[in-house]
Amino acid sequence: MAERAAVYSERCRGHGLRATPQRVEICRELARMHEHPDAETVCRRVRRRLPGLSLDTVYRTLKTLEAEGVIRRVGSGGDRVRFDANLERHHHFICSRCGAVHDFPCKAFDRLTAPRNVKAIGVAHTVNVEVRGLCAACAAAERQRAPASRRPRSAAGKTRNRRDLTTG
Repeated sequence: MAERAAVYSERCRGHGLRATPQRVEICRELARMHEHPDAETVCRRVRRRLPGLSLDTVYRTLKTLEAEGVIRRVGSGGDRVRFDANLERHHHFICSRCGAVHDFPCKAFDRLTAPRNVKAIGVAHTVNVEVRGLCAACAAAERQRAPASRRPRSAAGKTRNRRDLTTG
């Protein structure tokens, strides 16, 4: 984590950004997080160390870091803009129930290019894949809530219990 924070601080300096205490702490917090936080989450966590930090400062800093390529914006839907400090090539799985965002690598997706008809819309700079569905935790919770008539049945027609589902 300290290594990631140092990398982000170095990227900021490499982009000509002054290393203010607020920027350093925001970069440090982004380096700690793996859940693709929104500005409010970053602000809440950084305020533990810098109580006077304003949400406006966090928004402006995140916007600057994004413009300089130090972080990326994640997703287009939902009510909150989230940020990703992982600049390695990867894609996202977004849970349609809880909103969790998970990184995953995929060489096949990495080779995708924008379709030709995108040229009529504009100039594509990158192609990123967002897979949407239920994360493992939400899918398990849904299975637990499902009425008995909708639960998977064993070959004998009985409702399977949890052990049956995991062992086959």
